[in-house]
Amino acid sequence: MGVRRLGRASRGLSTRYNVEVTHLADQQLLQAALWWRTNRPKAPGAIREEFGRAVQVLAEQPHLGAQARSDRVPEVRRLYLRRVRYYVYYRILEHTHTVQILAFWHASRGNEPSLSGAA
Repeated sequence: MGVRRLGRASRGLSTRYNVEVTHLADQQLLQAALWWRTNRPKAPGAIREEFGRAVQVLAEQPHLGAQARSDRVPEVRRLYLRRVRYYVYYRILEHTHTVQILAFWHASRGNEPSLSGAA
């Protein structure tokens, strides 16, 4: 499984979580960013900006997202990015203080992403 690490945990008054992006989520993010850049000329970088903010928030407050339903991957959560109407699907690996981003999924799709290959 390929993952891209985006942050490191730091020790202090609060624990900051590492953030990893799975290959599947990375590909979904890339496709969304390319589409957005082509079709949203007034805000071509909005996908990357919002995803970057989500990574920062999840590193600080990983339990912020709501529980999502997944038959194959336990303890999946999702965070809604209102500006771009995408969900970030992720799980928290407490033993390593890691947030693992599993999928980047548009809210208009009627179903949730298949996460079987993401974890």
